[in-house]
Amino acid sequence: MQSLNTTLLIIGGGPGGYVTAIRAGQLGIPTILVEGQSLGGTCLNIGCIPSKALIHVAEQFHQTQHHSEHSALGISVSAPTLDITKSVEWKDGIVDRLTTGVAALLKKNKVQVINGWAKVIDGKTVDVGDTRIQCEHLVLATGSTSVNLPILPIGGPIISSTEALAPTSVPKRLVVVGGGYIGLELGIAYRKLGADVSVVEAQDRILPAYDAELTQPVHDALKQLGVKLYLKHSVLGFDGTLQVRDPDGETLNLETDQVLVAVGRKPNTQGWNLEALNLDMNGSAIKIDSRCQTSMRNVYAIGDLSGEPMLAHRAMAQGEMVAELISGKTREFNPTAIAAVCFTDPELVVVGKTPDEAKAAGLDCIVSSFPFAANGRAMTLESKSGFVRVVARRDNHLIVGWQAVGVGVSELSTAFAQSLEMGARLEDIGGTIHAHPTLGEAVQEAALRALGHALHM
Repeated sequence: MQSLNTTLLIIGGGPGGYVTAIRAGQLGIPTILVEGQSLGGTCLNIGCIPSKALIHVAEQFHQTQHHSEHSALGISVSAPTLDITKSVEWKDGIVDRLTTGVAALLKKNKVQVINGWAKVIDGKTVDVGDTRIQCEHLVLATGSTSVNLPILPIGGPIISSTEALAPTSVPKRLVVVGGGYIGLELGIAYRKLGADVSVVEAQDRILPAYDAELTQPVHDALKQLGVKLYLKHSVLGFDGTLQVRDPDGETLNLETDQVLVAVGRKPNTQGWNLEALNLDMNGSAIKIDSRCQTSMRNVYAIGDLSGEPMLAHRAMAQGEMVAELISGKTREFNPTAIAAVCFTDPELVVVGKTPDEAKAAGLDCIVSSFPFAANGRAMTLESKSGFVRVVARRDNHLIVGWQAVGVGVSELSTAFAQSLEMGARLEDIGGTIHAHPTLGEAVQEAALRALGHALHM
């Protein structure tokens, strides 16, 4: 068996793993990165990036159809057609450019990449095929995997998000099982591509992780698109039709060509022999401290493997910190807030505490919203639904949370997170001149309204 020695060994080449490796390389730490599939992990290959590409294709096709039927803008075009094979090729091209870029950055920073599946022997020893690697520090960055339903095994007409992101054709009818962000992002995209889409959700509303006021504009948009919602319905099985039980206990048979199972993700702890480490767990995730250290010295866990929130940008930030810790710097992972973005139509952003969370924390807060219906830029984008909402302490006006729903609000997430990280107060945001005409003006107006003097309401 071949032997290798390194200071840092990283298992998993997704956003958390490759950022750890790049930063470690910059700091001069001898580093080996082991990846069993493709660099970039779920996010770059079968997650965030390809899904946003498919959402863009769907939106462009939908808008062209809109202009061919009834455009108030004075634009008329002939009925569009869709070549989904070309669309997928375009999406794959973006993925290829990004993963190739990651590989180039790793090479530039002298990171040794080994393709293969890692088997953990102990906290300082990992086998990859016939190669044994000894390390001083071990970073576990194996990500997460889709939650499967035993009654709906993936195969044939039953697909996961992976298959949904690489279609060879658009089904006439699609049932999405799961009304969370993954199911709705893909369900809306497929509806805009021409499929008849139904969503089955066991809870009493879509996007149950978000508050009802925030999700209402998305609910309204789904109905306007013609997406059928089966709320408080549970899945019983599939035998050519999808059987579901309604709230009254009656069984319905939903005719469909494909069933997309999108009921969440779980930490990817299986297949690496991680049990050999006997690490403390936090539910299905590996338990970590504020330095991403596990219960074993010099063994770290980052990203989805360490539990919620399962976000690529959290994994990247953790990875950067761990590399700096190994180099001898003093760091701690203690962000004020991490933005969560849902790329539905309209989009959703949550940063920091919601009104209910602030109340549960015992904070007396001012909650103020500003509607996009009163925002000039939103009107010019033909999108007046939604709002920006701010949550701030009543006593000193310190902002503790932002939420937004509307067109393009994902791009406001940076401003939201930055204001919380820097300890901004309502006066700071209200007193900052925001460019006109932009969606960002709604951020300033929400703060001004909280102070009692919104200018455009």
